[in-house]
Amino acid sequence: MMRKIFKKKLPHMLLSATLVAGILSGCAGGSESGNGGSGDGDVIKIGANLELSGPVASYGQSIGKGVDLAVEEINKDGGIDGKKIEVVKIDNKSDAAEATNAAIKLTSQEKVTAIIGAATSGNSVAQVQIADDNKTVLLTPSGTSPNVTVGTNNKVNEFIFRTCFIDPFQGTVAANFAAKELKVKNAAIFADSASDYAKGLAASFKETFEKAGGKVVAQEAYVAKDTDFRSTLTRIKAANPEFVFIPGYYEEVGLIIKQAREMGITAPFMGGDGWDSPKLVELAGADALNNTFITNHYSSEDPDEKIQKFVAAFKAKNKDQAPDAFNALGYDSVYLLADAIKRAGSTDSTKIKDALAETNNLALVSGNFTIDENHNPIKSATVLEYKGGKQVFKTKINP
Repeated sequence: MMRKIFKKKLPHMLLSATLVAGILSGCAGGSESGNGGSGDGDVIKIGANLELSGPVASYGQSIGKGVDLAVEEINKDGGIDGKKIEVVKIDNKSDAAEATNAAIKLTSQEKVTAIIGAATSGNSVAQVQIADDNKTVLLTPSGTSPNVTVGTNNKVNEFIFRTCFIDPFQGTVAANFAAKELKVKNAAIFADSASDYAKGLAASFKETFEKAGGKVVAQEAYVAKDTDFRSTLTRIKAANPEFVFIPGYYEEVGLIIKQAREMGITAPFMGGDGWDSPKLVELAGADALNNTFITNHYSSEDPDEKIQKFVAAFKAKNKDQAPDAFNALGYDSVYLLADAIKRAGSTDSTKIKDALAETNNLALVSGNFTIDENHNPIKSATVLEYKGGKQVFKTKINP
C-alpha cells in the first residue's frame, strides 16, 4: 500500500518508507557473483528499512513485528541451511531521504544480501537505484505502486520485488465489489491529490466501475495533512452518490469519515490497505466506520489453516493482539526471501534475485505466491468490513 511521504519533492517516490526494520545479508564469507552480502559464516543478515517513527509509523512498526516473528520461527527451526537470520533494523522516519540514507548504510556498511522495506511506495522507490546499483535484493512488503518494480522507462527494476499486490488491482477489486456485490449504480471518488498511491487506486477504480456500467458522479481531491474536509464533503453530498471511494491513508480518512457521518452522509465508504491501522478507529469512531469496507492483503478471521496458525503464533508473542495485514506482509516477506535463499543454495544476491523471480505457487499467509514478469506477486485480495470498530472478513477475490 502505500504512501508517498517526503519533505522534498523527489522523483519516483511511491512506497519507500524511512524506517528499516530488517536487513537480509548473506553470510558466506565473500561474494560468488554480484553482491554476496556480509556475514560471519553462520549468520544471514536481513535488513529492514522501515517507518518506525513519523507519520506512517503504524505501518512500519507492524511490518517489523511480522518480520520478528518469522525470523524467530525460522531460527528456532534451524535457520536457513543451518545459518541463523540476523535482522538489522533502521528507522527511515517516514521520510524518503532517510530511506535513501538507510539503504546506503545497509548496502555499503552492513553489506546485506537483501533489504525488506520500506512500507510506503515513495520510500521504497527512494531505494531502488541504490539496490540495483549494488545488486542487492530489495523486497517491499507493502509498496503497492507499480513504479516500485517497473521504472518510468517501463523497464523492470532487476533487484526489486514486492510481497503485496499492486494499486490497480486494489482499485479494480473495489470497483467490482461496489458494482457486483453492493450493486450500486453511481459513486463518488475522494482522493489525496499528492499521493501516487491514491491516484493509482482512483484511476483503476474509475475505469473498472465505468466499464461495469457505473457512473462517477463526483470526483474530488484533498491534500495530506488537511484536517477539515467539510466544504468538499458538502459537494460530494450534493451529488448524492450511492457509494464513496476514498483511496487514502488512515490519518486523513479517519477524519473524513467522521465529518461525513456528522454531515449526514450515510452511503458506504471504501478504500484500500492505506486505511489499515488501529488509529483509523480512534480518528473516525467505531460507529462512523459502520458500512465501510477496505481491500486488503489478508484477514485474521479467514478460516484458512495456515492463516489461523499464524494468528495464534502472533497473538502468543504480542499480548493477544490480532495481527493486521502489515504484520502478515512483514511475516510473509521473510518467508518469501528465505524460500528464495534456500532454493538459490546461496547468499549471493544475484542468485537470490533469480530464485525470487522463479517463485511459483508458494503458500504463505497472504496468499499463494507466483511472481510475474514485473516482479509482482499474483495472489488473491481480501475485502474486509468494519463493524463496531472491528474488521470482519467479508470475502476473498482471486486474481
